[in-house]
Amino acid sequence: MSNRCQVTGREPRSGKHVSFSHKRNNRWFKPNIQTKKYWLESENRWVKLKVSTKGNKVIDKRGIESVVKEIRSRGEKV
Repeated sequence: MSNRCQVTGREPRSGKHVSFSHKRNNRWFKPNIQTKKYWLESENRWVKLKVSTKGNKVIDKRGIESVVKEIRSRGEKV
């Protein structure tokens, strides 16, 4: 649960690494998770979120206020 984006919900996925000889070995595809602080103007405080780079682009597009509102509607604590 610690390696999960709070905005998009992206998590690590499993897959196969395929070598030149086509031997298949298990591997993980991990999302690029960053801990970022955002200023929430309505509450006059900083909010710390664990977001993927895709989640960061979503926040830039829609705004931090609407994203935090959506996270809270899912029942997550912010």
